[in-house]
Amino acid sequence: MLENFIDNIPDFAKDIKLNAKSLLLSESSILSDVQVAICAISCAIAVKNKNLESLILEHFSPKLSEMQINAAKSAAAVMSMNNVYYRFLHLCQNQEYSKIPAGLRMNAIASHGIEKVDFELASLAVSSINGCGMCIDSHEKTLKTHNVTSEQIQHSVKIAAVINALSVL
Repeated sequence: MLENFIDNIPDFAKDIKLNAKSLLLSESSILSDVQVAICAISCAIAVKNKNLESLILEHFSPKLSEMQINAAKSAAAVMSMNNVYYRFLHLCQNQEYSKIPAGLRMNAIASHGIEKVDFELASLAVSSINGCGMCIDSHEKTLKTHNVTSEQIQHSVKIAAVINALSVL
């Protein structure tokens, strides 16, 4: 269980333990339970730690519909592709590449079947883990146009940060 995993985090990572309890196990959050769950699942997949992914899925899946779980998985998958591609465009000095159509299918971004804000929060969180500045900016801007507060946006990134830290323990 996720609670047991977090409770057994060693003292050298006490900050991670406390942050994980606060962000993943607390009943009070500025994000909805669904948003926390979708972000956590997407991030757990993105950090590529199968044990952590299983614990997160076991803990959060009961709070979500099958469509929401699949959308969380989809956000992790499509962002893993997009983050590499758009990070390349962002970091490459040759601007010629940004003029060439990507030619990558990204239908999941429009056809995930869940609330747009929920998918965008997960996409932003995964993009933060993967370090893609262009994607971070794009998702943050979209969230702002949907009246998501800076604190809510930050909260999704804090979930990403804690999941990333948990993946190395």
